[in-house]
Amino acid sequence: MRIGRHHLKNRLIVAPMAGVTDRPFRQLCKKLGAGMAVSEMVTSNSLLYGSAKTARRANHEGEVDPISVQIAGADPQMMAEAARHNVDRGAQIIDINMGCPAKKVCNVMAGSALLQDESLVGHILDAVVKAVPEVPVTLKIRTGWDREHRNALNILKIAENAGVQALAMHGRTRACGYTGEAEYDTIRAVKAEARIPVIANGDITTPEKAQYVLEYTDADAVMIGRAAQGRPWIFREIEHFLATGTHLPQPEVSEIHAVLLEHIHDLYAFYGDVTGVRVARKHISWYTRGLVGSSAFRHTMNQLDSVAEQLTVVNDYFAQAARADSRLRYETNHDNNSAQNMPPASRLAA
Repeated sequence: MRIGRHHLKNRLIVAPMAGVTDRPFRQLCKKLGAGMAVSEMVTSNSLLYGSAKTARRANHEGEVDPISVQIAGADPQMMAEAARHNVDRGAQIIDINMGCPAKKVCNVMAGSALLQDESLVGHILDAVVKAVPEVPVTLKIRTGWDREHRNALNILKIAENAGVQALAMHGRTRACGYTGEAEYDTIRAVKAEARIPVIANGDITTPEKAQYVLEYTDADAVMIGRAAQGRPWIFREIEHFLATGTHLPQPEVSEIHAVLLEHIHDLYAFYGDVTGVRVARKHISWYTRGLVGSSAFRHTMNQLDSVAEQLTVVNDYFAQAARADSRLRYETNHDNNSAQNMPPASRLAA
């Protein structure tokens, strides 16, 4: 898998997720097996370049290559300037967001709302590619605006003509949001016509599902988002399964305890203690979701406001879990590492 001059170590990419794929999370996913991680989207509004949030999103200190930064907006020249701004601050790949379904993004004709205006799509892509000729530009889209307007094939041609070097596609329309099942027929059709790498995204939650999507769509890579929340080691699990057809055993409690501690200490350092504790809460909740005896722990965690309290409760919980079993134990009704039912081909385009 190549994007421009960058050769990825595998076919597994972390999806950009607002409020999730900050630098600490990207670094962790890369360490645990991801070939690339795309940043949460950065605004193209130059008036916000000096904000603390935008500055953090442009902070790539110590991050493993390649550094992919996603930009969002609807004005071609502002997007071009945003691309240059981020390349000057270390971005090695510029990704353009035309896939976000959030109302606050679509209401300003950004994100997946742009799929309604193919002419504007072309102008934005042309402007960004010309603005940063030294780095590859990639594009993230959905299959279309709604089920009656799936225009991903048209967008592919526009992207290729503009010089975009890879296309990632979520298998839902903007109108679908995150409801229902992702469909892969459109991704398969786009890949069959593409001259650039195509990355499949949507509902890839297990090693079996990753293998299925790669084989069904013939995509060059898969992009994983929500399934990596609290389970950043899913990338090594998928890589192992694709190579061997077998599952890795559940991780040892001691290892995940150490991984979580490293992650939250990075969050404290990145955001400062006050914001770091707040950001860490959701990650701690995701890490322990479905684990035996974790419900009361998560409730307690959400009441804590200091680093010391948070660390004490985390350490106590994992010490107790390690005494019960050396490996992570999930509730019996929590399906965490088994194949999801594969949707029949007749339902994929529903």
